[in-house]
Amino acid sequence: MGAQKARAMKSGSGSFDIDEFIAKLVTFMGGKSLEDHADGDSDEEYADNAARPLDWAKIGRKALAKSRRVPVLGYMLGPLSLEQKTRAPIRRSKLEKNQEDLRKPQELKEGDIARSENETTKNVAQLEAILTDIGEPINFFRLVINPNDFAQSVENVFYLSFLIRDGKVAFETDTEGEPIVYICEQPSDADYSGGLQKRQKVFEFDMATWKRAIEVFDITESKIPQRPPAKFRLGDKWYG
Repeated sequence: MGAQKARAMKSGSGSFDIDEFIAKLVTFMGGKSLEDHADGDSDEEYADNAARPLDWAKIGRKALAKSRRVPVLGYMLGPLSLEQKTRAPIRRSKLEKNQEDLRKPQELKEGDIARSENETTKNVAQLEAILTDIGEPINFFRLVINPNDFAQSVENVFYLSFLIRDGKVAFETDTEGEPIVYICEQPSDADYSGGLQKRQKVFEFDMATWKRAIEVFDITESKIPQRPPAKFRLGDKWYG
């Protein structure tokens, strides 16, 4: 295909002669063409000249003067044949579990769960009854603080917050600046419709405040009875 395109080339009025081009190319590289042999060279002289290698570097320097392309290594027969490597499949070993080590989750029924005696509803009702028996405003800290148990003091504040939220207990500050709580009549829907609004208070109660309140108000006993530690049962075991 390339030879046919070369023969079809034309330069000016004449066509491109590939045989003449090759002959001149061989002569330029130091070889002898068939025309030189026909002009009088003996067979021995022609054989000696044909045996000498052609100076390909000479024509290469000529080509480099006309091109800036970097010469690269090439093969006259095309690229080397490459054998594509096949990837070996990876086999993963299946994890086999020992059936003896497997345990079935414990199934719990409603009867297996023993409810704690310290339920929130019960403790809130008990605190409401205590405030009803007192019948007058009481210092907030004197009510909720248990001087022997910081955790139950925090629980008392938690239970009292439900009564204040429902409007059964009022939280105010007296003329001396002490926080007081007392039992009150729970507002009705008509009161809220008339403009009564609920207010939210954020109260910080840590161990330092607990100790300071015991010291300032000289609290020696708790107004709210000591509750036993909470315990609950899951299945055949008790947790506390």
